[in-house]
Amino acid sequence: MNHIDDLLHPILTLHNQIRDAVVVACEAASLAEMATIAKEEAGDTIYAIDRVSEELLIDFFATKIAVHAPIVLIAEGLDDGQIVLPVGTPEDEAVWRIIVDPIDGTRGIMYQKRSAWILTGVAPNRGPNTNLQEIELAVQTEIPLIKQHLSDQVWAKKGGGITAVRHNRLTHETTPIHPRPSRANSIAHGFATISRFFPGIREELAAIDEEIVREALGPVQPGKTHCFEDQYICTGGQLYELMSGRDRFVADIRPVMETLLAQRGLALGICCHPYDICTELIARELGVVVTDEYGNQLTSPLTVDADVSWVGYANSAIQHQIEPLLKNSLKTRELI
Repeated sequence: MNHIDDLLHPILTLHNQIRDAVVVACEAASLAEMATIAKEEAGDTIYAIDRVSEELLIDFFATKIAVHAPIVLIAEGLDDGQIVLPVGTPEDEAVWRIIVDPIDGTRGIMYQKRSAWILTGVAPNRGPNTNLQEIELAVQTEIPLIKQHLSDQVWAKKGGGITAVRHNRLTHETTPIHPRPSRANSIAHGFATISRFFPGIREELAAIDEEIVREALGPVQPGKTHCFEDQYICTGGQLYELMSGRDRFVADIRPVMETLLAQRGLALGICCHPYDICTELIARELGVVVTDEYGNQLTSPLTVDADVSWVGYANSAIQHQIEPLLKNSLKTRELI
């Protein structure tokens, strides 16, 4: 498996196995059981539902991929955040670095509120500094709610466009679908969101949101609304909303708020990490613009602990409308 194309089929197989296993576990257990805290880690909390998928990871990669080409597997829950497979192989002899989030959107799926996603990015092994821009293959698969019979799966190879399918878990049929980002030139009457999922500094993030919308669309008129927001606690899900035309603008800038938090004597809470955003290649292949807070490409190393700020625009027109306003709000607060 020294060629990137050789990895696609086994990764799709793994995703399908995780999707099915999580759905079965959710059907068999109560919400309280799935939401039990299994382990506290530096970067996040591991819940009981996370264990369902994590148990499949090492064995699958060890027996299906690493026997053909050594890899560095990067995932939350592993000691030091990564393992070289086959075990005992020197890290610099690995062919690939594979970063995985087996359940992105744990909190939504464990309470059966919203679909979660399985995310995988594959990059040639260029050492510990291998970064998001070096990912050459990305796959993401929806984990549906137990009351939901359809789920989507999408993948991309760098420079090769995307492929997307919809799986029917009742009939086991899979059909092609064709996601397309919004072509609107404004966020007006569309979904535009600055992520503020958790306590800590939500009031400042909301203030930035209000400033951007007011500057872009003017004051709210009586009985009307400018645009809407969707606080989807799942980076892969947010990317898919951009890919499929349902969202026009999403910004998750929690890491840049650390300066303000420090001034208040508060700590930065949970943030987006590289494994959460490892499938942004798919969005870019569809024409979605994905940047950091400065407007540059994402270049975070493939680790489990790096904090990532990211901004997604459905197209360049939306970027032209919103990016200067976002930057101005951040500069005014001396955050960039």
